[in-house]
Amino acid sequence: MPDKARILLVDDRADNITALEATLGSLNQILVPARSGDEALKALLSDEYAVILLDVLMPGMDGFETAAHIKLRPRTRSVPIIFLTAMNAEPDYVFRSYSAGAVDYIAKPFDPWVLRAKVAIFVDLYLKNRQLSEQAALLRGQLAGALAVPGAAAVAGEPLVSELSGRLAAIEVLATVLTGRLSPTTDPVLVDAVGQLEQRVAQLRGVLDALLVGC
Repeated sequence: MPDKARILLVDDRADNITALEATLGSLNQILVPARSGDEALKALLSDEYAVILLDVLMPGMDGFETAAHIKLRPRTRSVPIIFLTAMNAEPDYVFRSYSAGAVDYIAKPFDPWVLRAKVAIFVDLYLKNRQLSEQAALLRGQLAGALAVPGAAAVAGEPLVSELSGRLAAIEVLATVLTGRLSPTTDPVLVDAVGQLEQRVAQLRGVLDALLVGC
């Protein structure tokens, strides 16, 4: 399995960061705090993140401006953003949150179970996508190595492809579980992301099945 996923927690108040860490600690992932929009953008320069929890009301660069910078960068534009803000925030904040590219919007004080469940879905999706990418890269590299040696493909091809097929089967099971966690009320962005994951798995399955037939 891939390494743990990073979750970026962006809030200018230390007590809010502490509450998020307590809520998400049981996910056993890497929680990275940032006390401002600037800190968040710096953190995103060096590491990949499965999801960003972003406070709307922050001094200096607020959540909307921070999200705009995130979405402008090719490296981070696809990272899911969940906005967090006070219950009594301006009525148009929900619309502005989705317009800024958020996949969800949660009012504080939040329900810990709901927030943890939402974040867990994005973490699962991120890890499955990374695992799929790593398996695809492994397949390309090992097949290229086998084909570079005359006669090696016939000897090594079937065991190699069979092994990768078994690994892909495990990802298929996990993708099915992830799909089963979706509901009619799930955000369309997340539904689309899960659909893309299933398509990538199906495409790789087709390639491996064709290789098994040819071995």
